[in-house]
Amino acid sequence: MNTSGEEAIVYLVDDDTAVRDALALLIRSIGLKSKTYGDPKAFLEDINGDEAGCLVLDIRMPVVSGFAVQERLNAMGCALPIILITGHGDIAQCRRAFQNGAVDFLTKPIDEHALIESLQKAIRCGQEQRMLRRQTIDARARLARLSARERSVFELVSDGLPNKLIAEQLHLSLRTVEAYRASVFEKLDVASIADLVRLRLIGNGEENFIP
Repeated sequence: MNTSGEEAIVYLVDDDTAVRDALALLIRSIGLKSKTYGDPKAFLEDINGDEAGCLVLDIRMPVVSGFAVQERLNAMGCALPIILITGHGDIAQCRRAFQNGAVDFLTKPIDEHALIESLQKAIRCGQEQRMLRRQTIDARARLARLSARERSVFELVSDGLPNKLIAEQLHLSLRTVEAYRASVFEKLDVASIADLVRLRLIGNGEENFIP
């Protein structure tokens, strides 16, 4: 399931030892690695926010609830996909889980097939999110190479304006615009206007682009 070259780990946080052990066994049986935690605080202290894989998280735990963990992860910008589980689920909890970005919401006793499907979905989602995040970082780094004038030309070119109109808007000669345009293509290492548009959208976080 992992095509990124990084090993996907299923992080499992549940204060019920029996449930935790049973789910860990199921996860290992389908060839996935798991890390288990009985204390959500220990889990939060153990991660850096850029883990590959997903999180299976119990809602009802003493001291720190699953929802509190979910909110903490959102606050720190962690994109680890979350599958929330509970023995006492209701519509309000389900709605809250999805509003906070959960991939799935399962009730105990956990149906094995449902969990496996959720894990596959969550790991795939996590891979896509990590790829998008890396594309965004790369795009912004490349755009940072441009000077202020080159950035202006870049934006107008990616808006679809011809060189003549760009020259008029920026009060530059046509030859100067052509020179800036060539420099933009070279610095950004792109070959077409379509590449420029794609880079701009990704850099601005305006497009969830996955090749």
